[in-house]
Amino acid sequence: MPFNKAHRLLTAALAGALAATGVSLPALASTAKTTTAEANRVDRVPTPQLDWYSCYDIAECATVRLPLDYDQPHGATTEVAVLRVKAKDQAHRIGSLFLNPGGPGGSGTQFALEAPQFLSDSLLQRFDIVGVDPRGIASSDNVKCFSSVKDQTAALADLNVPFPVGKAEEQTYERGSRELGRACSTTGRPLSGSMSTAEDARDMDVIRRAVGDQKLNYLGFSYGTALGQYYANMFPDRFRVLVVDGVIDPRAWVGNTHQILDARMHSADGAYRALHEILVRCGRAGPSYCAFAGGGDPLTKFDQIAQALRKKPLVIDGETLTYAGFVSGVQSVLYSSTAGDDVTQILAEVWDALHGGSTAALTARVDAAKAGKGYDFPYDNGAEASLSVICTDTLEPADAAFWSPATAQRDREAPYFGRSWGWLSSPCARDSWTVRDEDAYNGPFDKRTASPMLYVGSLWDPATNYDSAVAASGLHPTARLLSSNNWGHTAYGTGACATAAIDNYLLTGALPAKGTLCTDAPQPFSSPLPAAASFAARTGKQLPPVVSMRPKSILTSDN
Repeated sequence: MPFNKAHRLLTAALAGALAATGVSLPALASTAKTTTAEANRVDRVPTPQLDWYSCYDIAECATVRLPLDYDQPHGATTEVAVLRVKAKDQAHRIGSLFLNPGGPGGSGTQFALEAPQFLSDSLLQRFDIVGVDPRGIASSDNVKCFSSVKDQTAALADLNVPFPVGKAEEQTYERGSRELGRACSTTGRPLSGSMSTAEDARDMDVIRRAVGDQKLNYLGFSYGTALGQYYANMFPDRFRVLVVDGVIDPRAWVGNTHQILDARMHSADGAYRALHEILVRCGRAGPSYCAFAGGGDPLTKFDQIAQALRKKPLVIDGETLTYAGFVSGVQSVLYSSTAGDDVTQILAEVWDALHGGSTAALTARVDAAKAGKGYDFPYDNGAEASLSVICTDTLEPADAAFWSPATAQRDREAPYFGRSWGWLSSPCARDSWTVRDEDAYNGPFDKRTASPMLYVGSLWDPATNYDSAVAASGLHPTARLLSSNNWGHTAYGTGACATAAIDNYLLTGALPAKGTLCTDAPQPFSSPLPAAASFAARTGKQLPPVVSMRPKSILTSDN
């Protein structure tokens, strides 16, 4: 039954007044509670005693051993790393704010350590900032699907392209996908079968107790929005505030066995939507404002670059720029909040190189990308860590051969990016990735939580399609969607409006007004270009590094 209007208003007023003190209202009768089965799993685990020690000058670090299987709380364990940056104003501290940077596979401890560089001071004053490296990842016990770097290198050689193009490359990629899936389902066990998002949510609930918080405060980005939504539905009465920025629709994430992951999530559609809008605006702005304008329609010129690279790769300073590398590089740069200027500058440089012009700017990019390359030692489990989450969480088709026609269809629906995003999940084919987590959570994702959640969606997000934020926020009757016109992936820090609304909710529990659309984020092509100026000269900065499970394009550096 719906609440009486006066009851709702009174509840909202009380919640706002109490939230500033860090006190939460008890769950109303109609709100969902943590199920007995889920409560038994985590509450049987004794509250860990975190043995904090000073680290990295500004932080405290600890590790905790948590059950590999929460159905066996006194059985095998895995070590999980935790880091916190303590609140500046301990006298008025609200509690801990748990952060997750996404991925999957991103380091929560590194993200928390960097929080003073990107979080507002108001949050740093009132919250201990806590980061957890999810099980299997970064400074936590690592999942390893191969017994040595040598074996790993040999197996991953078949996957050493951004995405396959043409029948021969696709068959090779399918073979590599099967080998990686089998390796993680055998050598990678048991950890690879215990890395579902549900396990991370359970870990976070236990660590919440360990840091002394009665309720969770959470800010998650990208894949971290899946973790946040899992926690909210598994523990609907155990959080105070919960923000998800760059939203994954959890229903699309879990999926089914007759569609690949991107056919459900439509990340490629978000990337093409952003690119198309950039190129249209570039043409309207003209060559005085956009480096890729002039000499024809930017949309047509982009396709001409793509077709030229399909026929013949471009060699720059000894490095080869293939069609797949070009698309992957553009896709990566779309993550930037200055994507419009960044992408069109790269396109202008590639266009000039293909048409006999200067290659100096591209050579500089290649040199930067070379400088970012690492060594083969030690064992890098990045791809295995990411896939151990994706493949344990999601339902995928049976055979890796399914991906060739499926990604071709995605490329027709979302040009250029359909294959790039589509092949991401091919190692998850059910016949080769056979390890399972019997305690993975598959929903429901529409529980009425005791406290409202804040969803944040960026109109031009190239990874987590804005439509996903709209759809996912609609699952919860008390949730609120905050929209932003920023470019790039996620909204926090891109404009004063969205950042202030998120900060205010985290501090007070007060949601922004329904239907809020922030329109103050910087837009591309708003200032004239200095004559013959490079991107670095015009902006005073280099293009941002991009973290990805795929091999890097020579167009982007990896610092």
